[in-house]
Amino acid sequence: MPENTVTAPLAPMEPEDIADAFAYIRALQADDIDTACAVIEETGGTEMRRLLLDVAARIFIPITAVDDCNGEPCAHSFLAAALGRLLLEVLCHGDGPCLAFPPGIADTIVRFTENILTEDHGDVADVLRQLEAVGMEQAMEAHPVRRTTT
Repeated sequence: MPENTVTAPLAPMEPEDIADAFAYIRALQADDIDTACAVIEETGGTEMRRLLLDVAARIFIPITAVDDCNGEPCAHSFLAAALGRLLLEVLCHGDGPCLAFPPGIADTIVRFTENILTEDHGDVADVLRQLEAVGMEQAMEAHPVRRTTT
């Protein structure tokens, strides 16, 4: 059985990066192509790809990183962690034009949220808002706004 590796905690993203990434994800999830295009234009396609991969890592890895079953490593631990890493690897290095670019990455995040993080394919938009809020909270704690006095 392969050794289960512990994933090092990811450094928090910048608050504006979280806002941009989730603005794009939510726009695509709502089929608002005009807003999605505006976010991409403002952020840049290559930069948005990086931001979406950061968000995907923060969603997929913690969900799939099951360390043990009742205190003991088991097949499910290794399988879940391997699937999370594989899904992220496919998004990072996908050969096809669909998965490796922002729309494919965002769609994968939405589909993962719908199929794994909601009960009975519940309110995906609500879960995305919750994920964004958690990411924003972590980002704000790691990158507090510096106040200047005038």
